[in-house]
Amino acid sequence: MADNCLIKVKENIKKVIKGKDEIIDLMLVSLISSGHIIIEDLPGLGKTTLAAALAESLGCKFQRIQFTPDVLPSDITGFNIFDMKTGKACFQKGSIHNQIILADEINRAGPKTQSALLEAMQEGQVTVDGATYPLPKPFMIMATQNPIDMAGTYPLPEAQIDRFLMKLSLGYPTEKTESDIIRSNISVSEKVKLSAVATAEDIVGMQNNLSKIYIDNRLVDYIVAIVNKTRNYDEVLLGVSPRGSIALAKTSCALAFLRGRDYVLPDDIKYLAPFVLAHRIIMKKHRSQSGKTAQEVIKEIIASFEVPKIS
Repeated sequence: MADNCLIKVKENIKKVIKGKDEIIDLMLVSLISSGHIIIEDLPGLGKTTLAAALAESLGCKFQRIQFTPDVLPSDITGFNIFDMKTGKACFQKGSIHNQIILADEINRAGPKTQSALLEAMQEGQVTVDGATYPLPKPFMIMATQNPIDMAGTYPLPEAQIDRFLMKLSLGYPTEKTESDIIRSNISVSEKVKLSAVATAEDIVGMQNNLSKIYIDNRLVDYIVAIVNKTRNYDEVLLGVSPRGSIALAKTSCALAFLRGRDYVLPDDIKYLAPFVLAHRIIMKKHRSQSGKTAQEVIKEIIASFEVPKIS
């Protein structure tokens, strides 16, 4: 069932991103789910390389936006400028008008600039001075933020965090993988130049056909039960919204497609739930002494349910 081009894309990205097969899979799941991801990790772990490799593998337009406090909303969405020759306003596209966007250190921008991304992430369009401009397809934002250095940062609002399909972390490479990375970067002759192995049209076709993946009603009820329990869990202040339920269902269909099936299994849901749901819940501060993370809470909730038996 899985399109051969997805396998080609994955193998192509692995030429420059070594030892991160799971992250690549999750990124592709998000892409064919028409979603966006946020990567919270330390600098220098390959976040920019990952985003650029995806764009190069698909022949898509790639744009890196370095978020700083002085970045304005118009820098992102675009602005109108008066054309002396025609006597009319001319729209100048902002940096968001590309297909694969790396929103680097997104939490360093002010709240007003962060909010400029909301319409783009949800609707795939931007509105400037009352006029609406559609964004190219496929459209995916890969945002990054540093979990340690919080000086000069602005916390992302819950509404924006909820619009990210998944929250991921690359983590440090193994010693062997790091040795391979060093060798491939100190030798000019070994530098890998990626070429496109699929097209934007291939991805859009997969996004349009995702509804053909079968998900049993009992699995839909399973998702609803998991999400509903986050809203009544003792250590959780705010649970997952219905947008999170939809996200878990869509990504489960996408993972089934990636793994060569035209139907969803309970294991797809169990595997994806921590990546899709954990960043959408807010823990109670007075319960923080337990040391549990949001991902651990999601795993506890999943373990408390009997897995539906699907024939």
